[in-house]
Amino acid sequence: MRYFTPPPGAVYCPHEPRTLPAGFARAPAPLPVPLRHGRADRAARRPADGRPRRARHPTAQRLCTRHVCRHRGHQHAGGALSRPERQNLRAGARCYRHVVCRKFCAAARTGLRRLGRHAGAQAVKQYLDFLRHIRDHGTDKMDRTGTGTRSVFGYQMRFDLSEGFPLVTTKRVHLKSIIYELLWFLRGDSNVRWLQEHGVTIWDEWAREGGELGPVYGVQWRSWPDYGGGQIDQISQVIEQIKTNPDSRRLIVSAWNVAQIDEMALPPCHLLFQFYVADGKLSCQLYQRSADSFLGVPFNIASYALLTMMVAQVCGLEPGEFIWTGGDCHIYSNHMEQVERQLKREPRPLPKMRLNPAVKDMFAFQYEDFTLEGYDPHPGIKAEVAV
Repeated sequence: MRYFTPPPGAVYCPHEPRTLPAGFARAPAPLPVPLRHGRADRAARRPADGRPRRARHPTAQRLCTRHVCRHRGHQHAGGALSRPERQNLRAGARCYRHVVCRKFCAAARTGLRRLGRHAGAQAVKQYLDFLRHIRDHGTDKMDRTGTGTRSVFGYQMRFDLSEGFPLVTTKRVHLKSIIYELLWFLRGDSNVRWLQEHGVTIWDEWAREGGELGPVYGVQWRSWPDYGGGQIDQISQVIEQIKTNPDSRRLIVSAWNVAQIDEMALPPCHLLFQFYVADGKLSCQLYQRSADSFLGVPFNIASYALLTMMVAQVCGLEPGEFIWTGGDCHIYSNHMEQVERQLKREPRPLPKMRLNPAVKDMFAFQYEDFTLEGYDPHPGIKAEVAV
């Protein structure tokens, strides 16, 4: 009996039976060795007919959720792939769907969960990597508040809004404050009284007598003074541009008004954002000059992701990406213990944010128009704000 030898690199798969030439029999194929996961288990040795032994436990059915067969390039079933997993597929990886590797199965139960098999964990993992980068590579510096920081200059994170709402899950983040602050910005308000009426006190430390903050974010967004003595509503203007000229490279809103910096209780930290339209999706990139990485950044990411979703709905687009870019990214010295505690926690799946689809006016959104679903974070971690 002559054996048919497959071409180099070819792997037989029971899902795709192959007709052999007349007079040939299928030769026992060598056991594939899974990449990066050690040798295959002895229990998976092929029987005489060359077919791999069927998996004996449920976990093995997921062996192939991160791999693509070499010989046909097809992807086996066994679980939906997240975008990061699809991007990390190794070219030429063999098919392990029918190879029982207990070592790999154990990784599927534990290690892969730590690496983040779901898209939500990957999104939060970006943020944890950001904290870790500052901790490990930052420079110790003094700052305006006198607290002291560990700081790096320049960092970027990207969040695909189709994979979930980027609200950090390794600690509870106060969503009510995020929503009301954003609505307060969109009102063009500069007094904390409206926030206080809704139980939000995050700006109280900087408020002057009577609750005034000066020409801060909302004033610049909605009432930027022009050279003729009038005012420019940047939000209305950028929405109109997105609708009428989506390919414009001038879809920008700025809060950094040099002429009025000294009048502000606190100069803008997140000072400029730009929109980008492609393939029916709206993306947004924020530049943040100063980033309180433990307390502020999770808040800012969620706030601008929500703003992107709101603008997208008003303009008849789908949300795309939110890109966060930071300048001076720092951890305050009195937050180091809290950061270490957070870095030990496992990310959980991202929640979903639902907007009331009936709202088509950017300035008609109310708190009740936002519904967060599936938010299951770790407990909150308290820390003092550096004023």
